[in-house]
Amino acid sequence: MPSIVKILKVVADPNRLRILLLLRDEELSVAELQEILVMGQSTISTHLSQLKQAGLVEDRRTGKSSLYRLTADGSGQVLEGLLKQACAELPEAAADQATMRRVVKKRQDKMRSFFDSVAGRLGKDYVPGKSWKGVAEALLRLMPPMVIADLGAGEGAFALLLAQRATKVIAVDTSAKMIEVGREQALRSGVKNVEYRLGDMEEVPIDDASVDLVFFSQSLHHALHPDRAVQEAWRILKPGGRIVILDLAKHRFEEARELYADEWLGFSESELESMLEKAGFHHAQTSVVHKEPETPQFQTLLAVGDKAS
Repeated sequence: MPSIVKILKVVADPNRLRILLLLRDEELSVAELQEILVMGQSTISTHLSQLKQAGLVEDRRTGKSSLYRLTADGSGQVLEGLLKQACAELPEAAADQATMRRVVKKRQDKMRSFFDSVAGRLGKDYVPGKSWKGVAEALLRLMPPMVIADLGAGEGAFALLLAQRATKVIAVDTSAKMIEVGREQALRSGVKNVEYRLGDMEEVPIDDASVDLVFFSQSLHHALHPDRAVQEAWRILKPGGRIVILDLAKHRFEEARELYADEWLGFSESELESMLEKAGFHHAQTSVVHKEPETPQFQTLLAVGDKAS
């Protein structure tokens, strides 16, 4: 805590007391303090410098300017008592607070004006720190612990992501090499709740009614008989369980068969809904959740369904 002598010396000036009263409630820039106190920039800066030297005020950079505030541990009971008394005695205190609220509202209005100007296109351009991976990570934190089957798991990148919250993830794939790579990745990452099993998504090596959630992540279009894979998902799900399918919307990019070993050129929403309903799922819903800007502009479909309790 700053020296009591320093505190008393620096707060002896009424204008510095006014500044402290303002900074007690809000972070403010030099320009904002000028507008509130109707003082010159050099005068404000001098007062702030003395308050900083006394350990009562600190600043943080924000763009080309700085915002000032009371130090977290600089006030103590002594300064708080002085500010309480000053608030009652200084004739300018009430007007300062009213002006400060208007000044802060201007700052909020400026921010609001920015978002008004980009409404309808925010997110279509680059936004710092915004990523679908970040959104996925956040949503995973909300997922309750459960047993999950990742069918057509490949190397298991999605399985490792799900494992952060799952009680257990069973990753199934037909490729022995993929299973081997997945196990190595889990070992390197120290993930112990992912079990890799070699098997076909149309004959899943998982017991009946033993998992809470089944995921097909861009894998269903590799199945020879997608409807059978969806029926297998229904079989291994517990009553009340859920199926989630992320796959390509129907397209005409024939090269995908050779490039990516795709058996099906995606699915229509009605096809996925029909598969889910025929397998016995209730509340089937589908929607397009992403469209790639580059040719051939693949679209991603999301389909979900529930197994009755």
